[in-house]
Amino acid sequence: MESFELATLTKWESFYVIIGSSAAALTGLQFVVVALGAEGYTMKTQSVRAYATPTIVHFCEVLLMSAVLSAPWQSFSQVATALTACGLLGFLYSLLVIRRVRKQSDYSPVFEDWLFHSVLPLISYSSIVIASALLQRTPTLSLFLIGGTTILLLFIGIHNAWDAATFIAINRSQKRETANHSQPSEPKRSKSHKHS
Repeated sequence: MESFELATLTKWESFYVIIGSSAAALTGLQFVVVALGAEGYTMKTQSVRAYATPTIVHFCEVLLMSAVLSAPWQSFSQVATALTACGLLGFLYSLLVIRRVRKQSDYSPVFEDWLFHSVLPLISYSSIVIASALLQRTPTLSLFLIGGTTILLLFIGIHNAWDAATFIAINRSQKRETANHSQPSEPKRSKSHKHS
């Protein structure tokens, strides 16, 4: 690898250590969210595939790209090939997610759901493919675009995990409230007064 290419990638090592570690930790937290959801809310397989699984995939994609960009490559072309594969797989998976969201009937998505579960991931993975194609010609710009995209994917995952956690919490609260109202209440005892 030329010294310029090596020096350019070395500058990004700390960035990807932080981003990769964050993605790994958030992946673990998403498992907790899904486990909590399974306890108090009957989740259909279609909904999990449409909303929970993509969040894990985005975090894993960030982790994978962090590993790719931290590996001891011999040239930018090798890095570009690996990143292009990551971007294309992510793009194709995002198309599959759109199909799953449309097929599921458990939840009716609103604009924010389409934005964070479909539009932004498609933009992110497209950006990775484009930046990878330009890596050898404009390495600095491409690496900043890839870095920005990994942060965007991380924030998409955080948003989606938070959205799932709040949905589960609200759903549980409503179920408890409904259960409390549906239980027959004990008749109030009237105080008897003795009259002399």
